[in-house]
Amino acid sequence: MLKLENISLKVGEFELKNINFEVERGDYFVILGLSGVGKSLLLESIAGLINPTSGEIFLRGEEITSKKIQERKVSIVYQDADLFPHLTVFENIAYPLKCNGEKNIKEKVLACAEMVGAAEFLQRKPETLSGGEYQRVSLARSLAADNDIFLLDEPLAALDSKSKSELRMLLRQLNRSGITIIHVTHDYEEAISLATKVGVMEKGALVHIASPEEVFSHPKSEFVAHFIGTKNFFKGNLKTIPQSDLKEFSATGINIFCLTDVEDGEVFLTLQPEEISISSETEKGSSRNHFKGKIIDIAPAKVGFEITVSIGAELIALVSGDSKGELRLEIGKEVWVNFKASSCKIYK
Repeated sequence: MLKLENISLKVGEFELKNINFEVERGDYFVILGLSGVGKSLLLESIAGLINPTSGEIFLRGEEITSKKIQERKVSIVYQDADLFPHLTVFENIAYPLKCNGEKNIKEKVLACAEMVGAAEFLQRKPETLSGGEYQRVSLARSLAADNDIFLLDEPLAALDSKSKSELRMLLRQLNRSGITIIHVTHDYEEAISLATKVGVMEKGALVHIASPEEVFSHPKSEFVAHFIGTKNFFKGNLKTIPQSDLKEFSATGINIFCLTDVEDGEVFLTLQPEEISISSETEKGSSRNHFKGKIIDIAPAKVGFEITVSIGAELIALVSGDSKGELRLEIGKEVWVNFKASSCKIYK
């Protein structure tokens, strides 16, 4: 339904770089990234509010790169929705219907309002609405415009938790009704809750596009790894060790023995903090990885304490309060960190 090919865009010092993706009819595509990485610029280029400096955009099989927003039949909804403050809710929803010369406006406004749960406040002005009510009206107006693709720019960011939950349910219902949605956010819980496909955006580029399950179980960016609570995330190279069933993972400042059947080459490694032990001396036993380092941070966790140790790279281990006391762990102390080769999760 929508296809972007090598879209680049420069605004001041910021630029989008060779954006490529395709969205099928009925998809719910969430673009996830921190503030300032270019998510809103990307939406506005799709909508026709900003023209890309290079590349092409195709919508419903037609090349639309230079077409105006009025010719694209897409709806864009911002975090701070842009309802007309002097019009009632009814009049705001009716606005695109009047512009298109539609008949039976009252009937269509009521149908759109009922679909999003806004029928009870049709005679109110936007200034009297809560954040959740305001976004419902914006969605109703988009429905009234009869567009089958919605572009949502952080639509839930300013809402309380109850309103967020209700709006998520509504967005899922709209998507199931046949509306294709592209939704940008910095909130990974929104991506998990809503998306059929996720794109991770960093520094003006889409670095990973896949299903939510793939993106969050095999993160390919430190940004996503931190979002989902992966404390030890490394990008490096894997190579076979001759005459051994182990392989060696190498990244800046660290070399780790791993037990994996992943092919040699560039890979990602994650290691859960609870798989790492801390000791005063190198441990004897089944652990193949032993590193001497210095504690640089200690932080309380939901259970126990997270101990950050610098070994050339930083590793975070989870220890109990009892272990922290017995080992007399404190910032600046030299310790050993130990973990098994089989504890390393390796993927491409």
